[in-house]
Amino acid sequence: MLSRKYFVYFTYPIFLNMKQDTDLRIIELGLILPPAPKPLGVYKPILVAGKFLFVSGQGPILSDGTMIKGKLGADLDITEGKLAARQVGLTMLSTIKAHFGELKKIKRIVKVLGMVNSTALFDGHPAVINGFSELMSEVFGEDNGVGVRSAVGAILPSNIAVEVEAMFELY
Repeated sequence: MLSRKYFVYFTYPIFLNMKQDTDLRIIELGLILPPAPKPLGVYKPILVAGKFLFVSGQGPILSDGTMIKGKLGADLDITEGKLAARQVGLTMLSTIKAHFGELKKIKRIVKVLGMVNSTALFDGHPAVINGFSELMSEVFGEDNGVGVRSAVGAILPSNIAVEVEAMFELY
């Protein structure tokens, strides 16, 4: 009888689909996407240029279609702002899914511009936009869900708490 030392064990990774199943990941995380918003002006909510997807500014739309409103530093604190930014991420995923029918075409997030409706003295903009960035990391993974980012203060339309625009790379 041969001893175990004569046997060589090989393992081969099986890659059935290199694309991540983002739609399945959203279900696993228990996330609920709100309705995709309709454009409120003359612009495209989504534009594909080559391998890149550009998403116009999105607001924090809740499942009932209402928006999270308020000014950080006056009406909302950082925790509430961070939840609003996370909701913007869900809104953006809903917009992308409405356009493509699925989210599997997204390879990675490339660039994020987060705008926070805030008072002049508020300085927690990056902490607020972390709500969006953390959601993207949960959905797309740490490597593909984190890109370059800016977080600024602004006066936002309809007093929405947060607005985010983003650029994604496509498969």
